[in-house]
Amino acid sequence: MAAPTSTVDLSAALITTPVPIGHWLAILPVAHCITLGAVLLMLRAYPRLQAWLAIPGLAALALIDAALLAKVAAEGPLTMVMGRWLPPFGIAFTVDLFGALMAFTAALAALAGGIYALADIGESGRRYGFFPLLMLLMAGVTGAFLTGDVFNLYVWFEVLLISSFGLIILGSERQQIDGALKYAVLNLIATTLFLIGVGILYAAFGTLNMADIAAKAADLRGTAPLMTLASLFLLAFGMKAAAFPVNFWLPAAYHTPRITVSALFAGLLTKVGIYALIRVMVMLLPMERQELSLVIALAAAATILVGALGALAENDIRRLFGYVVISGIGNMLAGVALGGLGGISGSVFYALHSMVLMTALYLAAGEIARRGGGFSLSALGGLYRQSGGFTALSLVLFLAACGLPPFSGFWPKVILVKASLDLGAWWLAASILVGGFLTTIAFGRLFLLAYWRPAAIALTPTILTPSGSRWRTGLPLAALTALVVGFGILPEQLLALSQSAAAGLADPQAYLHSVFPEGGAP
Repeated sequence: MAAPTSTVDLSAALITTPVPIGHWLAILPVAHCITLGAVLLMLRAYPRLQAWLAIPGLAALALIDAALLAKVAAEGPLTMVMGRWLPPFGIAFTVDLFGALMAFTAALAALAGGIYALADIGESGRRYGFFPLLMLLMAGVTGAFLTGDVFNLYVWFEVLLISSFGLIILGSERQQIDGALKYAVLNLIATTLFLIGVGILYAAFGTLNMADIAAKAADLRGTAPLMTLASLFLLAFGMKAAAFPVNFWLPAAYHTPRITVSALFAGLLTKVGIYALIRVMVMLLPMERQELSLVIALAAAATILVGALGALAENDIRRLFGYVVISGIGNMLAGVALGGLGGISGSVFYALHSMVLMTALYLAAGEIARRGGGFSLSALGGLYRQSGGFTALSLVLFLAACGLPPFSGFWPKVILVKASLDLGAWWLAASILVGGFLTTIAFGRLFLLAYWRPAAIALTPTILTPSGSRWRTGLPLAALTALVVGFGILPEQLLALSQSAAAGLADPQAYLHSVFPEGGAP
């Protein structure tokens, strides 16, 4: 198939006017992460200095993303073009409300994980590059959320995968190598499928700029293999997000690294897959998403139920939480299948909630191991007697994960159930509710065994040995829990932002105007 040709004069595509200063915010988060990662790498011989530079750096990243979110919320999408070439010829970073929300939430989760790492990651782990790898991971995650080019989405996936490979084997234990192998094989297969899809996409459209693709898709629907493209992207991103039936790698891998790494992976990496799926299927290929909606809905229901049943069967807390991650991915997929303002806003809300909650849950698992001596439910007990405050905080997180009020997990499930019933998909609504019920049983079992049951023997806390004061583990956990409570009690602002983000995806005219301010793609 011959690639479409553009009638635009390339000489007219060069930028001749200065880029507005505010538009530099679109690339500043990624530039900040890469620069700080390089500096930390050069300070490999000074592990303590690394830590005390990384935490302010992560705080600065959160502030930059907050400023970017505020600007996009106030003024609409903004675009920064590289190399003085206008789109679709140049590489563009285009930030809309969806991308800005995801980037800011990811920065908050990374900051919490970085603070917790001060106690969890020892000098050896720092020497082997934990903090440089963390900053490069955030460069990949943030770049994926902010890019406006499909090929560069693939590039940022590669950046985060390479850094995640380094993080998952930090410590070089046999269990970590085994988990890393499973993690790597499935993700490399997904990446290969993604790259094949990118090649077909370029052959069909002659461009990889997202705005240009969105503008041209309707005209090429009769000639380009768009359904093949949509199916490839659905499979590739479904594998990266750990959706059924390609979800088995996640519970086999996420329990192997240090608890801080598990928390960051659970909070961030699968959400990048969901983000890419929503961006491509909703904004670029909406008709194909509609055609595949039943397939996506069936995968969503199966993912919810498999995740919930897996959590019921697990004895290891980290693997239990891995299945909770999978069940949450199913809820987000349900919103993609439903489409419309209700379905997509429910997916966006749930993704933001899950980034915070899953990071907090894994950090709580680290505290459980530190206080109880291990991750096994059959050996744990008596945590309530050790600390009533930690027990209350854990209970809040457990209830939020179950989707019970008044916490943040309740509202996106309400939105998704309502959207399902509005479309007559009662079986999908039932899957969401049954999944929540089974997850409640799983967390009730965890709470009764690990917290309420008296300890059978005195356990020595050998899994985690924090080297610093209690605030290094307590502060990030308390802060993330406060967000879970705050967005549950006062959900109006996050709900409004989620709905605006969904509206921008369903009708990307503002996105297109940001990239092509003169009135349309060539």
